[in-house]
Amino acid sequence: MSLAAAPPRSIERNTNGTGPASVGGTGVPDAAVAIALAPARSRRRALLLVGLGVALLVAAVISAGVGQFHVPADEVVGSILRRVGLPFGNRPSHANGEAVLWNIRFPRLWMGLLVGAALGASGALMQGIFGNPLAEPAVIGVSAGAGVGACAVIVFGWTFLGMSTVPAIAFATALITTGIVYGLARHQGRTEVVTLVLMGIAVNATSGALIAYLVFLGDTAAREQIVFWQLGSLNGSRWPQVYVVAPLVAVGLVGALAQARRLDLLALGERSARHLGVNVERLRLTSIVLVTLMVAAGVAFAGIIAFVGLVVPHLVRMAVGPSHRTLLPASALGGALLITVADVVARTAVDYADLPIGMLTALVGGPFFFWLLLRTRARAGGWG
Repeated sequence: MSLAAAPPRSIERNTNGTGPASVGGTGVPDAAVAIALAPARSRRRALLLVGLGVALLVAAVISAGVGQFHVPADEVVGSILRRVGLPFGNRPSHANGEAVLWNIRFPRLWMGLLVGAALGASGALMQGIFGNPLAEPAVIGVSAGAGVGACAVIVFGWTFLGMSTVPAIAFATALITTGIVYGLARHQGRTEVVTLVLMGIAVNATSGALIAYLVFLGDTAAREQIVFWQLGSLNGSRWPQVYVVAPLVAVGLVGALAQARRLDLLALGERSARHLGVNVERLRLTSIVLVTLMVAAGVAFAGIIAFVGLVVPHLVRMAVGPSHRTLLPASALGGALLITVADVVARTAVDYADLPIGMLTALVGGPFFFWLLLRTRARAGGWG
């Protein structure tokens, strides 16, 4: 499926087939129509980015205040302003309000923002290099590889890095797994998309078998911990973890934005992109490295959170088109917004319980993926 934007109306050529394309048979050249529509598209893209930013800000304030210990929104804002040296707003009225916000709520909020942004931008990158809106980061085995490492630490009781052992090993095995997928898919200096997908499926299946074997080896406590980790959660996030994830995600996002123009050219097809000066193999390798870096960092600390990288970029593309200069930042904002909202639901849906975020995103993403498959099949006129 091509990611190139479809024209607004049917394009016709003049009777001898050599003249410029026209829209709807009106005789208006397609290029002129594109130029006329450009300001409207730019406004729509700007409105989307501003709207996502405002919605994310509101959701973040709400997320910091809600929970078993409620902090009003004005006190949340006042606490932040006073912490940065601005004498505005009210501090939390409760004696423990400041401690709850800065030791528990804000680290968890920032972790959710970082993980959501990483998953959203990674999904946009994967769909760009695969040229298919059904692609997501899990295709290259990042999450499955991290799962193998985390499960091994839990089952065998490794503690050589203290509390950081699980995320450190999960991060390392995620990188190793992705390297294996890419290495096996590379042949004669090139990597075919279909081969990369098939290798990802094979490695994911192998990783799933290893996880199942580790679950079989573990005791009851280890099994419960493995299940909870695989469902994804921000519970227990602290500032030291945020300080580790933040620079990795920042590097990944900056690198992704730097690929935007080349990804737009790749959407025209590999041959066309090469003629326009794009090193397709280097672009694909760089994008996979950036995706691995961001997703591995997020999964290592938050567990497996499904469907964010699939749902968010596709919705953004439906709203503003395939331009990656808008798609990538909007997907990052949308992913952060989705995780923030899901975390609010996770903490408030059931009293005195913290639901796994991965379960909530899967409940939304599963039906959406089903709808997306039907929509894709309907447009293509069948799979054959």
